[in-house]
Amino acid sequence: MTVAESPVTPETLPAPAADAGDETKPQSLAFICYSGELEKIWAGMILASTAGAMGMPTKVFVTFWGLQAFVKDGKRITGENWMQKMMSMMQRPGIAHRKLSKMNFLGMGPWMMRKLAKQYNVASPAELLEMAQLMGVEFIPCQMTMDMFGLKREDLMDGMGEPVGAATYLGFVAEGAAPVFI
Repeated sequence: MTVAESPVTPETLPAPAADAGDETKPQSLAFICYSGELEKIWAGMILASTAGAMGMPTKVFVTFWGLQAFVKDGKRITGENWMQKMMSMMQRPGIAHRKLSKMNFLGMGPWMMRKLAKQYNVASPAELLEMAQLMGVEFIPCQMTMDMFGLKREDLMDGMGEPVGAATYLGFVAEGAAPVFI
């Protein structure tokens, strides 16, 4: 058998030349999760859990309506004053209570999405969040949003990081993390 006829397998290929400065370090990601709509939370959790599975250092900064999805599902009313409480009544907190941005149809749209997801073995946003956290993805609440909505640390899901401000998020980006806006 000649060289041209020998089968090509990974063992028969030459090893690539090692470059002293070529360390393949995964790119880090810095998400901003600002929307609390079901399809956006779902997409964010898919991307965050996938990044975690790929070993990419990932931080998710949750702010504005996105932060409402990270309030414990059992928490019905949040806030300290009547306006904050009214806002939580209009936009129920918790990852299980998200509405669609389009085709909500009084809750029928999210019900159909969840039913289809179950039928096609697609993990729920809550399951994806848990997987992402297990793989080291950091979920960081926005302090300003917590203050504005009257949220306390004990209102948030377990595993959330220390609340920070926008300057901390921008610091992640300045240090080389690729920004992702959801």
